[in-house]
Amino acid sequence: MSVFKDKTLLITGGTGSFGNAVLNRFLQTDIGEIRVFSRDEKKQDDMRHEFQAKMPEVAGKIKFFIGDVRDLASVKNAMHGVDYIFHAAALKQVPSCEFFPIEAVKTNVLGTENVLTAAIDAGVKRVICLSTDKAAYPVNAMGTSKAMMEKVIVAKSRTVKPEDTTICCTRYGNVMCSRGSVIPLWIEQIKKGEPITVTEPSMTRFIMSLEEAVDLVIFAFENAEGGEIFVQKAPACTIGVLAEAVKELFNSKDEIRVIGIRHGEKMYETLLTNEECANATDMGDFYRVPCDKRDLNYDKYFKDGDKERNPLTEFNSNNTDLLTVEQVKEKLLTLQYIRDEVAAWKEK
Repeated sequence: MSVFKDKTLLITGGTGSFGNAVLNRFLQTDIGEIRVFSRDEKKQDDMRHEFQAKMPEVAGKIKFFIGDVRDLASVKNAMHGVDYIFHAAALKQVPSCEFFPIEAVKTNVLGTENVLTAAIDAGVKRVICLSTDKAAYPVNAMGTSKAMMEKVIVAKSRTVKPEDTTICCTRYGNVMCSRGSVIPLWIEQIKKGEPITVTEPSMTRFIMSLEEAVDLVIFAFENAEGGEIFVQKAPACTIGVLAEAVKELFNSKDEIRVIGIRHGEKMYETLLTNEECANATDMGDFYRVPCDKRDLNYDKYFKDGDKERNPLTEFNSNNTDLLTVEQVKEKLLTLQYIRDEVAAWKEK
């Protein structure tokens, strides 16, 4: 019997890539109900028909709720009887957040506050929030809004007893082939015989699959005590290596064209800052950054001093395992989407 047996799980932003991955993972288990909460009725209708077609015997477990995390009343409307929440609703595109930063604040920061307020009021047992490597040492509006989101999560966790509602956060890097990611764009460019456009070949990024993203969230769900940030020890590669791997999988002869860094992009991403490493715990394939339990009475810290520092240092996409072209190709071929696209291309 799993911990999800007969339970109700709510996924905010549930029509996105992560929500689809969770449905594929959980729908045929003993879970009672999965609620998909989002503001796009077209995507909900598409998802409804997709799962009715491919999993007709269990598609009835999915319940759809139209709403927006920016609207506390609509969030509360979806909370009745919910046991657990995976909070994935967010504005994620770096350039659009650069041009409309207040919109990123409304969804990523205030929307998260609404979800957590409603969850606590409804007695939800566990809330796992999804963040990004761009929240560590943020230089763009998207990352800054996610960094503030993390602060809201940690602060909110201090206001509630963990036995009532346990709140934690996961932080991860680029998810291969997720909505808006670069790999599907490159595949479309290859199909059209166009150059493969790359911002900066030496730029490094963490890479993981949607399945690994779900694994991280489940690990956090199982190990959270309240207020932590969980990070997976993900590998990385340069954007040039990633583009070359995609090109080789499709036997493409098209050129790779460098177009320059977009608004708000960094040369490398960080999953754990140097400051977070001071207290991080190594949990095998994952790191756990505990909640800072200090209160506002700072006088005592002048007397007590700091405890001995953890020997860990900043964990970023330059000092993790950097994958070769062959290793990236192998990782890409673990994705059904890539296998289907490659097979279709070879049949032409």
